[in-house]
Amino acid sequence: MELKQIEKISDDHFNELVKLRRHFHMNPELSFKEVHTPAYIASYLHDLGLEVQEGVGGRGVVGRLIIDQDLPTVALRADFDALPIHDQKDVTYRSTVPGVMHACGHDAHTSVIMTAARILSENKDSLKGNVVFIFQHAEEVDPGGAIQMIADGCLDGVDAIFGQHVSTSLDIGTIGYIKGTATGIPDDFTVKIKGRGGHASKPDSAVDPLAAALSFCHQMQYAVTRKSSPMEPVVLSITMFNGGHQHNVIPDEVEVGGTIRTFNHETQDVMIRELKKCLEGLVTMTGVSYELDYMKGYPPVVNDHEKTDIIIQASGEVSTVDQVKELQPSLGGEDFSYYLQRVPGTFYFTGVRNSNFRADYPHHHGMFDIDEKGLVNALSVMLRAVCIYFEEEAVK
Repeated sequence: MELKQIEKISDDHFNELVKLRRHFHMNPELSFKEVHTPAYIASYLHDLGLEVQEGVGGRGVVGRLIIDQDLPTVALRADFDALPIHDQKDVTYRSTVPGVMHACGHDAHTSVIMTAARILSENKDSLKGNVVFIFQHAEEVDPGGAIQMIADGCLDGVDAIFGQHVSTSLDIGTIGYIKGTATGIPDDFTVKIKGRGGHASKPDSAVDPLAAALSFCHQMQYAVTRKSSPMEPVVLSITMFNGGHQHNVIPDEVEVGGTIRTFNHETQDVMIRELKKCLEGLVTMTGVSYELDYMKGYPPVVNDHEKTDIIIQASGEVSTVDQVKELQPSLGGEDFSYYLQRVPGTFYFTGVRNSNFRADYPHHHGMFDIDEKGLVNALSVMLRAVCIYFEEEAVK
């Protein structure tokens, strides 16, 4: 397909993009509990005449548009799970499920790839390769859906992959890219620090887990600044501190939880080692005991430079894209990383911020929304990237 044709077709499908996105926005489903969403996607793909696999990796859906097995194959991925957040917006497409909403844009991702599947299948005679459409469940919750879908064969025969994420940090008309390492490793931990309760007036007769927990929090901040390399970013956030219920009672147990985020496994190993040393030190110093539940997060997203260049070129050619911007890596996590461990590809960002439409709230907020005109940019760039990829492969 020619560029002008792509832009016109994408614009012509704006209403479909919006219809699909709003359907999913009104009917969100939590990670690993997706039932109606994958069924809706599969029905849509069946109607397009694609080869469709359901229940991939548990709840994922894969559609295959095969032109010729000897031609290169590119995959396009979207995630479709929602979050346990109450939708606070006063809009006609507000979530109909109390306490659950699409607060991260996965409804947008899904609508874009579904519409791309329609356009590419309707124009398959002009394609110079095969396309696999990967619709993934459970991106938001470890262990994620990607690794399960890969084990179930979603990348079989795939030579390259593209994925995108809408962003209210970027104005509409902006496409953001990152070469190389793009996201961090989002580890989570929970520690139960166990002491011996007692009366607050006689702390000497108790083993105070609160004091030990406070010491743990301070020592871990020391580990961030003094035990890890100053050249390697580390984020430690204590986000849970639960213990005690009465002013004059020292509790038996305190629970502390949080996240440690790094960009590489070496720094991750340092922080895990220091966390365990810190806890062992508490045992010696205070007499408490502990239980540690440490959950390693997704590996970092590492974008392929050549595939990122394709997105840069595609974005620069689409007339409705005003800015193509190199972004700084983020310590957020994304299980698209597992796909990139198997095949080269890139994960990029589409601007959907528009303050005039209140489409400027952060992700994972109850007022999160997007300027739906950004869906056309997301679709046009993705379609153009597919065409550029096939063109480049044809001359190799």
